[in-house]
Amino acid sequence: MLDIKRLNTQSADFKAELKAATAYEADDNSQVVATVHSIIEQIKARGDDALIEYTNQFDGMSVNSMVDLELLPGQLKAAYDALPNDQREALDLSANRVRAYAEKQKMSSWQYEEADGTVLGQQVTPLDRVGLYVPGGKAAYPSSVLMNAIPAHVAGVEELIMVVPTPSGETNALVMAAAHVAGVTRVFTVGGAQAVAALAYGTQTVPPVDKIVGPGNIYVATAKGIVFGDVGIDMIAGPSEILVICDGSTDPDWIAMDLFSQAEHDELAQSVLICPDADYIEKVLASIERQLPTMSRQEIIAKSLADRGVIIQTKDLGEAMDVANWVAPEHLELSIKDPEAWVGKIKHAGAIFMGAYTAEVLGDYCAGPNHVLPTARTARFSSPLGVYDFQKRTSIIHCSAAGAKTLGKTASVMAHGEGLTAHAGSAEYRVKANG
Repeated sequence: MLDIKRLNTQSADFKAELKAATAYEADDNSQVVATVHSIIEQIKARGDDALIEYTNQFDGMSVNSMVDLELLPGQLKAAYDALPNDQREALDLSANRVRAYAEKQKMSSWQYEEADGTVLGQQVTPLDRVGLYVPGGKAAYPSSVLMNAIPAHVAGVEELIMVVPTPSGETNALVMAAAHVAGVTRVFTVGGAQAVAALAYGTQTVPPVDKIVGPGNIYVATAKGIVFGDVGIDMIAGPSEILVICDGSTDPDWIAMDLFSQAEHDELAQSVLICPDADYIEKVLASIERQLPTMSRQEIIAKSLADRGVIIQTKDLGEAMDVANWVAPEHLELSIKDPEAWVGKIKHAGAIFMGAYTAEVLGDYCAGPNHVLPTARTARFSSPLGVYDFQKRTSIIHCSAAGAKTLGKTASVMAHGEGLTAHAGSAEYRVKANG
């Protein structure tokens, strides 16, 4: 029988137990950091030559030119056209829904005029060029292409440069088709830290970008952390998470499968069930035992649930909301009868899935909101990826003569208070010019 950690909020040590059960600390990766630093320096120094060498070394390739590592727009369209009808329709529907949601997020420039004629405002502009990293090792993720590229496209980013590793030269038709649908500008079949470095600093062929988005393995995540500052990044995400709050009204088989849906990502993924009904918890656990042997990724799910799964019994739903807010999960399912009455109690979550029929998996692919979400309790202070992540805000200040006189006096006082006489003098010239 699978041994999943059980907690009860009535325990005197509950807070400490919860903290321990949900903690995630990456393994010591000093060797990874050293390796990634070396790769980045080689890309900066040698450009295309180093990128080709690393691609041949890590991806089992044997190419001699960057020409062999770029997929042309015609190839992307051909992949889309060749898809089976059901896949093409699913891709189009998902893309259209993601785009429709993203359109609602666009920020616009604004300004207002004060009584003395001074104008203040904010100018909103898109980033010039964005890099999109798409994993391509053990699995292919066309959904990642849509979720990262479409918001950037909606924001008005002119160039989207996608990198995706193709081990042994094997491309994935769905990923290529997704790049076509999402409006990706150029695609290079490179991956790993070397691809991140190429995007950050550019090579003779790969243009440097302003921001890098998209998930990847520990080498990719480490590289993104190192290049941050020279370029922007979306986030450095931890393992996937789901927290499900139940009142006992949802079919236990559904909840067991929802917990599986995150656990099957990898052994470090975390699935949490919170419920005040002890009998219902037992039903879910029985369903887990019954359904687990039917899963294609049974071993991964079992290890994830055994190592990081958590079942929490609370005294009521209100307490369940409090626990969820502390956890601040990536995905939160409110699988209860009246989710609208409770959603206002949730302050910290990457995405909230309302009611028994709203499975988290719908958000992964086609609901519309972005599936790039904060993990490891970072939902306390960060938000899902969106159009706003590809737009910049610039302050606009246009003083009238009268405004310069009024504000200049205040600025002069403040500047002298800080001992900055040149600051004060700059303001005072404008004051004197206006009598």
